[in-house]
Amino acid sequence: MSTALFQALVSGLAVGGVYALIALGFSITYTTTRTLNFAQGEMVTAGIFTWIGGLLWLLGRPLSVTATFADAPLWLVVVAALGATLLMGVLGALLYLLAIRPFAGKASMSWVVSTIGFGIILQSAGLTVWGAGTFVVPSPFGDKLIRIMGTGVRPQELLVFVVSLAVMIAIDWTIRRTTLGKVMRAVAQNKQVASLMGINVAHVMMGAFFLSSALAGLSGILIAPIATASMFMGFSFGLKGFCAAMIGGLSNARGCAAGGFMLGLLEAYVNLWQAQWREIVVFGLVIVVLACRPSGLFGKTLVEKT
Repeated sequence: MSTALFQALVSGLAVGGVYALIALGFSITYTTTRTLNFAQGEMVTAGIFTWIGGLLWLLGRPLSVTATFADAPLWLVVVAALGATLLMGVLGALLYLLAIRPFAGKASMSWVVSTIGFGIILQSAGLTVWGAGTFVVPSPFGDKLIRIMGTGVRPQELLVFVVSLAVMIAIDWTIRRTTLGKVMRAVAQNKQVASLMGINVAHVMMGAFFLSSALAGLSGILIAPIATASMFMGFSFGLKGFCAAMIGGLSNARGCAAGGFMLGLLEAYVNLWQAQWREIVVFGLVIVVLACRPSGLFGKTLVEKT
C-alpha cells in the first residue's frame, strides 16, 4: 500500500469516527423520540469551546483565541474534556425539556424550528464570547509523527479512531446487554406499553438527548486538534454526521456507525483524486442511497404502534 493511500486510510478512519459518533447521536434520539436534534452541529462547536474555555480557566488564563494550552498536563486536558462532554449532555437534556417535550406526541414539526433556533442561540452566544476567529488547538500528544508501515501518522488521528471506536462499542454493549439498554429499546419499540410497564418514558427520552449531545461534544473535542476550531465548523460536521446516519439507516445504530466510517473514507480517497469533487461525491452518494433505499443501507422502516 502506497504512503498516500495509507495516510488517506488513517485520516478517513479518524474523521469517519467523528461522523460515526454524531450519526449515532442522531440514531439514539430518532429511535427513542422520533425526533432529531438539528442543533447537533452547534453542539459539536460548543463542546470544543467549552473544553478550551474550561482548560484555560483551570490554567488561570484568559478566554481568548490567542491563548494557548500546549503546556497543559495531560490529566488536566482529560479532566476538562470529560467536564465539557458532561456539560454538553446536560445542555442536550435542557434542549429536550425546552424544545422537544412541549411538542411530543403532537402532529407537529415545531421541534424542527425549536432545535434549529436552539443551535442559533448557541452559535450566537459563542460568537459573543469568542468572536469569529479561529483557534489552533494543540494535540495533547504533540505533533511528532508515528511511523507505521513507513508512513507518518499523527497521534491525534489514532486517538480519534481508538476513542470513537471504544465509545461506540461501549454504547452498543450497553444498549444490547444491560437493563438500561432494555429500557431504551422498550421505549423505542412502543412508548405506551413501556409506560404501562412502569418505565418513565420522559426520563428515557431526556437521557437520549443527554447521550446524543454528549457524543456531539466529545466528537468536537476529538477532532479539534486536527481541524481548525471556529464557531462555524460545527455545521459541516453536523451535516456530514446526519448524512452518515441517512446512509447507514437512522433506525440502526450500528448502521449509522458504519455510515460514518464509510463517509470518512470516501472523503479521504476522493480528496486524493480531486479535492473539489469531495462534496459532490459525498452528497451524490446520499442522494443515490436514499433513492434506492430510503431507510438507508442497514436501516428498516419503523412502524409506530398504537
